[in-house]
Amino acid sequence: MTERPDADTTVEAAPRGGDRPGPELLPVATPARTRAAVAELLRPQRRPALSAFVVMVGSTAVGLLVQPLLGRIVDLAADRGSADTITVTAALLVAVAVVQGVTAGFGLSQMARLGETTLARLRERFVDRALALPLERVEKAGAGDLTARVTADVSLIADAVRNALPALCHSLLTIFLTLGAMALLDWRFLLATLLAVPVQIATARWYVARAIPLYAEQRVAAGAQQQQMLDTIGGSSTVRSFRLGEEHTERVTDRSWSVVALTMRGVRLVIGFYSRLHIAEYIGLAAVLVTGYWLVRDGSASIGTTTAAALYFHGLFGPVNAALALLDDAQSATAGLARLVGVTDEPVPPVPEHTVRAGGVDVTVRGLGHAYRTGHPVLHDIDLTVRHGERVALVGASGAGKTTLAKLVAGIQPPTTGDVLVGGIPPTELGSAASRTIALITQETHVFAGPLADDLRLARPDATDDELRAALDRVDALGWAEALPDGLATVVGDGGHRLSGERTQALALARLILADPPLVILDEATAEAGSAGARTLEKAVARAMDGRTALIVAHRLSQAATADRVVVMEAGRVVESGTHDELRAARGPYAALWSAWSDARDTDPRPAPEPPTRIAPQEPEPKDL
Repeated sequence: MTERPDADTTVEAAPRGGDRPGPELLPVATPARTRAAVAELLRPQRRPALSAFVVMVGSTAVGLLVQPLLGRIVDLAADRGSADTITVTAALLVAVAVVQGVTAGFGLSQMARLGETTLARLRERFVDRALALPLERVEKAGAGDLTARVTADVSLIADAVRNALPALCHSLLTIFLTLGAMALLDWRFLLATLLAVPVQIATARWYVARAIPLYAEQRVAAGAQQQQMLDTIGGSSTVRSFRLGEEHTERVTDRSWSVVALTMRGVRLVIGFYSRLHIAEYIGLAAVLVTGYWLVRDGSASIGTTTAAALYFHGLFGPVNAALALLDDAQSATAGLARLVGVTDEPVPPVPEHTVRAGGVDVTVRGLGHAYRTGHPVLHDIDLTVRHGERVALVGASGAGKTTLAKLVAGIQPPTTGDVLVGGIPPTELGSAASRTIALITQETHVFAGPLADDLRLARPDATDDELRAALDRVDALGWAEALPDGLATVVGDGGHRLSGERTQALALARLILADPPLVILDEATAEAGSAGARTLEKAVARAMDGRTALIVAHRLSQAATADRVVVMEAGRVVESGTHDELRAARGPYAALWSAWSDARDTDPRPAPEPPTRIAPQEPEPKDL
């Protein structure tokens, strides 16, 4: 686990523009903490880093032999040297070019490998920590902030590692070794060259002082823009229903123009940067040429030596400009890196490792209350017990708190007040045992890209093909799975074969059978299927839950009718509890729900072996807030 930063390397909260209330963005690491994090990532790579550095130094040093050899040819031509001597010198130039090219390619490949390895470790650390963040922390930050970090910021860093980092290292080595070579020619050439350095240093300081805050502001603005886009598109039906299109369009426009304004500030900054660099080039080159003129006139240097010095300085144009220009990429990547490190340094509370006893489990809920925002509770003083092997259905109107209760029992987040115990242990304290104890299946099941067999093996990596087929057969999915173009080897998910909602849920149930947890929580797991598909899925659900403790958020009351017990919720409270027949006979809230549901379907109110068939489709119940 990453150590928490010291007092002088604390993690700062990400800034927000304006005074308007907004999401509590995830933190951004300070420059000191960012450098420390990079050092931590590079520490295991010290040997490859040293090897790459040595190769790059050797390659650069060999390349610097070109200018003296060209100066030698000039002197030979001026002194009317023999053709053989000139030919030998030219052959040496060719040899230098070949050796320098081979060693440079090898050194750059080593640096690229080093950078990619370090970037991979950073990504792994980021994803690991992001997945471990409390759900409420991510929700407060907004999906746009986290999405921008894992996409745009990672892309910036990847580009810097693959392109800017090798080029910057090569440029810096060339600069320092070239200055040393000019000193060997004549120390006065070095002094002439250094006249350009004050202008270059001033340019770099001027640029960095403005670029660091600008790029950090750009990244935050981009995250805010992405969050607004997600909010607008994700809630498009609500936006249309309440005629909020114009207001949301204005919000998106404001966010977008703020990004454009920051981008144009960056363009003006870069133009000023290059203008100052050109002034430094003219000063330095003029100084070298004047120095060479006086040295040749005094006989202290030959024309060839002066030519080599001028070529050396001219050769510095590219590396110096590249090194300073790469500050643009470096500052942008550093801003993105600070945002990633800010997430990797987020504290994750230690989770005690408890083991649930073998066999079934029971669920105990005592005095449970929960609020997503302080002062706005969505659950109130709930007491509930689900015995080992019992199937309990949660029913109620949208917003009653059913999904929230299911999430708390699943251990996705801790309750605000009260206790939730699974097998006598809070589900948030199960640690790695949670995946072996609790399975949560919702209507939003994800199909991972890859072969269908690999998707199933996410639940049990060591499962054999026969075990995969048995799990699919138990949920009536083997027929369509083997009918796919390549059977279980068919690629599904993004870029592959698309599965319908019914088949996706069947896939989730097959994973459940393979994982074999003692507690199953179904949150409207059949809501996406049509009437015929729902009947098939309900049969599959019954088989998958056989022998397990189950808590079912029932979208269709046919699921409640077949449960061992029905719990009715209203406004975050339990208002009724009993069997289907008991609650119907009590003529309370459940009886009213059942009457309305069954009348709309024109069916026998008594549950038949097959769930009642709906005549008209019903919209899925929205998620609880």
